[in-house]
Amino acid sequence: MPLNFAHQTIWTRDNLEVLRGMNSGSVDLIYLDPPFNSGKQWSAPIGSEAAGAEFKDAWTLSDVDLAWHGEIAEQHPALYGILDAAGVAHGKPMKSYLIYMAVRLMEMQRILKDNGSIYLHCDDTAGAYLKMTMDAVFGPDNYRNTITWKRTFSRSDAKRYGRISDSILYYVNGDGATWNGAWEPHDPGYIAKSYRYEDERGRYQPIVLTGPYRGGSTDAPSTQAWRGYSPLSSGRVWSVPKTGTYAEWIEREAIPGYRVIEDIHDRLDALDATGLIHWPKGDGIPRLKRYLDASRGTAASDVITGINPISAHAKERVGYPTQKPLALLERIIAASSNEGDMVLDPFCGCATACVAAEKLERQWVGIDISPKAADLVRSRLVSELGLFYRGAHRTDIPQRTDLGDILPYNADINKRTLYGEQEGVCNGCRVLFPYRNLTIDHIVPQSRGGGDGLSNLQLLCGACNSMKGRGSHEDLIVKLQNQGIRQ
Repeated sequence: MPLNFAHQTIWTRDNLEVLRGMNSGSVDLIYLDPPFNSGKQWSAPIGSEAAGAEFKDAWTLSDVDLAWHGEIAEQHPALYGILDAAGVAHGKPMKSYLIYMAVRLMEMQRILKDNGSIYLHCDDTAGAYLKMTMDAVFGPDNYRNTITWKRTFSRSDAKRYGRISDSILYYVNGDGATWNGAWEPHDPGYIAKSYRYEDERGRYQPIVLTGPYRGGSTDAPSTQAWRGYSPLSSGRVWSVPKTGTYAEWIEREAIPGYRVIEDIHDRLDALDATGLIHWPKGDGIPRLKRYLDASRGTAASDVITGINPISAHAKERVGYPTQKPLALLERIIAASSNEGDMVLDPFCGCATACVAAEKLERQWVGIDISPKAADLVRSRLVSELGLFYRGAHRTDIPQRTDLGDILPYNADINKRTLYGEQEGVCNGCRVLFPYRNLTIDHIVPQSRGGGDGLSNLQLLCGACNSMKGRGSHEDLIVKLQNQGIRQ
């Protein structure tokens, strides 16, 4: 879906309103580090780059738009059941927090591409409830991992084990989600043991160039002797790499056109002529040199211990209260997106995800309620990457362009269509009215990101339209329920 926003844009606004204005299926990767419902008031130290950035992370029903209750209950009853159960099990503050998160996650699921991924950073305060919320929104089959990140060093907590880790919930939006793998540097001990040899290209390990003989013609090229060595003498056949990541490295770094060489002996000749064959002194069996520089490292697990928290003196530290390491975001973005993909951080704070995306040549946009986020993006791109930032700082709501040709919302054809769909019943009080007594109205107001598309329109009677005023449809439902007019 075409983008209706520009690369390198930061919005200062409630992210729900901005998300509602984004085209469906327009983002490849979402990383969010939202409030954790920690019960704390966070603020950046005076004198730091982030000074002035602060947020409250304690929740009550007064912090949540009552309209969101009705929106979730109407569109996603299973999700609302989870939120209601959280309120019973954990209390109203947890339910309020989850309602706040759920309406935003519903929009994120809509704007994420079918092959997109989403990573939600949290801790054990609400992690279990967020996992169920994500299951309801994205589907349990699209859950991939709960990544544990050791965010601090050993500490002592009263009457329990020290809390030193965060969790990152990783979901995809479909079976074809991008996955490039994630890698950690090899352990020095492993390198010393496995890459014991060295030449002008660097450290390497000799690996076998043969595989087991499984029968067949002994005249096949793979069975024939090369440079005086016959693999069949050991019950083997030649197995010289032609595909895979190491064959790609050979072609890129040593032998242009290597992967199109069909004959096994020709490939062996090319490898030997370029110095990629290891000839041992003892048994004389030729082996292939696999270089350390060609290795991406050890496949990363779902427990991250090698990315340390940001120290007090780290160059990247800006003083933002919940700042995450750049290396952590680089690993996530590299694993689940490709160059040129669009990355979104809807709680961008000190802009770490934006900086990591820029560094890895992805497109990116960010949203934060604090104007400080736009300042931090600009200063970090300059100081950490040496880039002259030309991005946009917006406070408006993007206008969707994925709904086709949209008529004026009060067009007669819209009213006729809605009258048929609603069967002449007011969408507020649920009373049957003649055509002339119903008026077209927006479900989500334009001031909150609602558009003029038919899906955001309804017919209301005069009394309900007056009661709704400038609020949303869910506001109206709450008022009607409080007056006993609607169940």
